[in-house]
Amino acid sequence: MLSIGEFARLGPVSPRMLRHYHELGLLVPEQVDATGYRSYTVGQLGRLHRLLALRDLGFSLSQVGELLAEDLPLDQLRGMLLIRRAQIEQSVAEEQDRLRRVEAHLRALEGSEVDIEDIVIKQTEPLRVAEASDTAAGFGPALGPVFGHLYPEILAHLSAQGVQPGLCVAWYEEPNDDGSVVVHAGFDIGEQDLEGNGQVRVTQLPVTEVASVVHRGPMEDVVPVYEALVGWIEESGYRLTGRSRELYYETNPTNLSLNVTELQMPVRK
Repeated sequence: MLSIGEFARLGPVSPRMLRHYHELGLLVPEQVDATGYRSYTVGQLGRLHRLLALRDLGFSLSQVGELLAEDLPLDQLRGMLLIRRAQIEQSVAEEQDRLRRVEAHLRALEGSEVDIEDIVIKQTEPLRVAEASDTAAGFGPALGPVFGHLYPEILAHLSAQGVQPGLCVAWYEEPNDDGSVVVHAGFDIGEQDLEGNGQVRVTQLPVTEVASVVHRGPMEDVVPVYEALVGWIEESGYRLTGRSRELYYETNPTNLSLNVTELQMPVRK
């Protein structure tokens, strides 16, 4: 007979862990005396090794108990091992994706003055939007006049029907061959009733997976942020599936540096 200390050294495992295995019924000592002192035999070392090997494969203690059962059918054992293999493969794939995102962050930060540490992949929230659209000659300064007349038109229509505007949003279609782009602008109206008038209509923006970053400051400075975001997406193993959305959380016309805008780019693995 071996004392618990001697058996633990052969394991190798701590006496405390052997007591825990005993309490769970995974490895019952050959003998427990009147004082509660545990003794083991050399023959039990094989079971301890199987237990430790299964734990090393990542099985939970409850699963280990099933796998150590002497009458466990071979098909069930094979099935549990196949499931565990799939779990490990999934975990490895997720860690590889995480590694690519870390490397993308590092590359994006090299020689860049753009703060892009807060890029995340997420599902968008559903938005029911009162929106209007028009065509701009292109991105950049050409967008200003379009937004300048769209938002007042939408607000006037909402006011006429007693609808309270919520979050201000904008999104874009793919540019045309001549560089012009269709611009959509609007306000989240939730479940409020609104009748369209031909120019203003209600649109349900679909829930989609996006790469998102928060831009602080004037929209005139947004181009390098978009460039950094697109570069991060490509480096991280994603691909673009559409044009951007912009959610304007805070706008301060007297101090543009206080503006807060979320930039969202639809993506897919």
